[in-house]
Amino acid sequence: MTILAPDENGSAHSVAATLQRIAEGTISSRALLERCLERITDPAGEGSRTFTRLYPDRARLAADGADTASREGSILGPLAGVPVSVKDLFDIEGDSTTAGSRVLEGSHPAARDAEVVRRLRAAGALIVGRTNMTEFAYSGVGLNPHHGTPRNPFRREAALIPGGSSSGAAVSVSDGMAVVAIGTDTGGSVRIPAALCGLVGFKPTARRVPMTGMIPLAPSLDSVGPIGRTVDCCDRVHAVLSGGEYRALPAPEQSFLRLGVLQGYVLDGLDPAVQEAYGRALDAIGAAGVHLKPVHFSALERIPASNQSAATEAYAWHRHLLTDRGAEYDPHVSARILHGAGVLAADYLELQRVRRELIAEYDTAVAGLDAVLMPTVPRTAPLIAELEANDSVYFDVNGAMLRNTSIVNFLDGCALSIPCHLPGEAPVGLMIAGTHGNDVHILRVGRALEAVLGQQQK
Repeated sequence: MTILAPDENGSAHSVAATLQRIAEGTISSRALLERCLERITDPAGEGSRTFTRLYPDRARLAADGADTASREGSILGPLAGVPVSVKDLFDIEGDSTTAGSRVLEGSHPAARDAEVVRRLRAAGALIVGRTNMTEFAYSGVGLNPHHGTPRNPFRREAALIPGGSSSGAAVSVSDGMAVVAIGTDTGGSVRIPAALCGLVGFKPTARRVPMTGMIPLAPSLDSVGPIGRTVDCCDRVHAVLSGGEYRALPAPEQSFLRLGVLQGYVLDGLDPAVQEAYGRALDAIGAAGVHLKPVHFSALERIPASNQSAATEAYAWHRHLLTDRGAEYDPHVSARILHGAGVLAADYLELQRVRRELIAEYDTAVAGLDAVLMPTVPRTAPLIAELEANDSVYFDVNGAMLRNTSIVNFLDGCALSIPCHLPGEAPVGLMIAGTHGNDVHILRVGRALEAVLGQQQK
């Protein structure tokens, strides 16, 4: 389900549709790029809050090169001429990587592109700019007091949160400022903004995509994934990021699918809109012939108490910066990082032991299932102003946004979030979760469920 309808210039199309239009000559890469840049620089739009840095000159050179190669009949890369945004965590040669923070402004420019950026360029993608984010990627709501917070495309005049931490990534896609975006996901930072903005987000198995040249949050949990308009968008981009080859594998036959429906606290406190959209989605999936089985994973309740690795690992990276320049941090972010300051090495090692045990228990509990379903987030997007005005509201909403998504990171799995709401409703995401290494299969399952839910959205 798209929030923004495709326009005549194609900047709100899927990756597949964009590549087809370029191949057919109905739009040039340069024209497509210029339309994206127009949207970014429109003073009435969200561009100033969505991007922290633009690279128009280099993107134009790449677009012109793609158009020339296309006219000459040369073999093009899998993303040739496609405008892509990258989160402000990835090094871009000659520029400082600031992670949405003022603390790193003026730091040494990167000597080379991050491996993710290098692979995108090699595939022909046009890097339009760096997207805004929660400072140092440590929040699920997407607020940034330094650069402003991009507003959710749904009911824009109300100024709802976009979700985080990859806030600008999602809005760059929803508003046609890029065809697809690259984000990171340590506890849900790709899937949360995708869900709240009505898009598709894919969190791959950690370490499947290299993190060389990226500022980490928690290396044992970090992953790099795309946000796009369709599952196919994410599939195509993930193939590039992971060094694989994109193959349009058919969706599995719906009647052959066996999906678990996770029970327990992932269903607690759902907003009425989320409850309705999620229930309707399950009904549609079951009516399509998919076998649905309730999954009761008793150890689920132990995960929140055990999932403290992020703060511990983040503090290890930030401790010197916090000592020297802690007052310049967003206090919502520094407060969470400081939770890791008192964790002993023995405590951290015990956390990792418990994590390994829970992963083994979970893998046994879901053996034989193609995927597990749950709501991506339990709430729809609240007002930015509500979170800015009250710290307790901020931390309550932040915890709620991260609750379900962080399970997958902790269990070292992979997951998609796809829209499951109807046109005109507040965006709601359905999460399709898989175990470690089952990325390709989860993307195939996502194609099947996307087709099912697409029927109810017509």
